[in-house]
Amino acid sequence: QEQLVESGGGLAQPGGSLRLSCTASGFTGGISVLTMSWYRQAPGLKRELVATHTKFGPAVNYPRSVQGRFTISRDNANTTVYLQMNNLKPEDTAVYCCDAIQDASTYWGQGIQVTVSS
Repeated sequence: QEQLVESGGGLAQPGGSLRLSCTASGFTGGISVLTMSWYRQAPGLKRELVATHTKFGPAVNYPRSVQGRFTISRDNANTTVYLQMNNLKPEDTAVYCCDAIQDASTYWGQGIQVTVSS
């Protein structure tokens, strides 16, 4: 059964860093052929696409809100996609969730809280 599990969230101070991990299991052929993305949703706001990594590499266009601060990467051998978040701001506070697209199906992780506060 396909499964995505996020980790690495928590509390960070403004200007600090966190690295989120999304570890996949149960996908035939591993994650190398999957498109995987990170989304976030803050209370009262719509879900926002933060970063995407296709089987060809990371998408170069990050939303302006995270451009230059967030970087997506993947380790196919460890079936994990990472989101490195630097220079965090209070407005980055949200539940972060990863997804994976395989053929016509989309799979979601359970989400993880990131709180940026002093």
